[in-house]
Amino acid sequence: MSAPAEHSLLVVVPVYDHEHAIGTVVAGIRAAGLPCLLVDDGSHEGCAAVLRRLAGQSGVDLLRLACNQGKGGAMLAGFAEAARRGYSHVLQIDADGQHDTDELERFVALSKARPEAVVCGIPAYDATVPKIRLYGRYGTHVWVWINTLSLHLRDSMCGFRVYPLPPVLQVMAAEPIGRRMDFDTEILVRLYWRDIDVQHLATPVTYPRDGVSHFDVWRDNLRITGMHARLFVGMLRRAPRLLRRRLQGWP
Repeated sequence: MSAPAEHSLLVVVPVYDHEHAIGTVVAGIRAAGLPCLLVDDGSHEGCAAVLRRLAGQSGVDLLRLACNQGKGGAMLAGFAEAARRGYSHVLQIDADGQHDTDELERFVALSKARPEAVVCGIPAYDATVPKIRLYGRYGTHVWVWINTLSLHLRDSMCGFRVYPLPPVLQVMAAEPIGRRMDFDTEILVRLYWRDIDVQHLATPVTYPRDGVSHFDVWRDNLRITGMHARLFVGMLRRAPRLLRRRLQGWP
């Protein structure tokens, strides 16, 4: 799968046992005319077999990780593979069917208009969203606002976004990044600290009735708590520069 020379975007989908939803997600990506890399994060054989079949379609490739590394680990592997193939941008979309693939064109268009920026989805929930998920996100929102000294990052947990690859690779080389459910928030904050622009797009999010979630309430909440603590320490070291940047008009 070759990439064009200019703004060249690869869709990376981290997958772990989402065999019932991933076919529809891939169909939407192909309908948008985008190349796709499925990162099989050590799925069991039922899902792995589905992914192998999907990878036989035009424009769909498969990278299999031998053991489960978590969503963040799968995305980090996808970034490295996208860079190896010469892409400039990665579009991340979840494998569980929560995101509307009809929105892909809007994300790509904004990324082409602002190639230096992260394009971050802002969930527009419908009635299917569990209330505990909806209100539970605000704890992370508040900590992100504290750790950036800004209200600019409106939602750091949405798994639908476009990344410019060069700054992501710089972060990967220089700093540890959470490899599980702490990934989405941590990488966005660290990119913001590095003066990477973040553009927002409201996008519908639906929770399928038979959807599969791999969020572990205890372990992942502990990881997220630890991530916020690490970021808080990092913010304290960066506070003078972050405040100076705000005075200069940075959002």
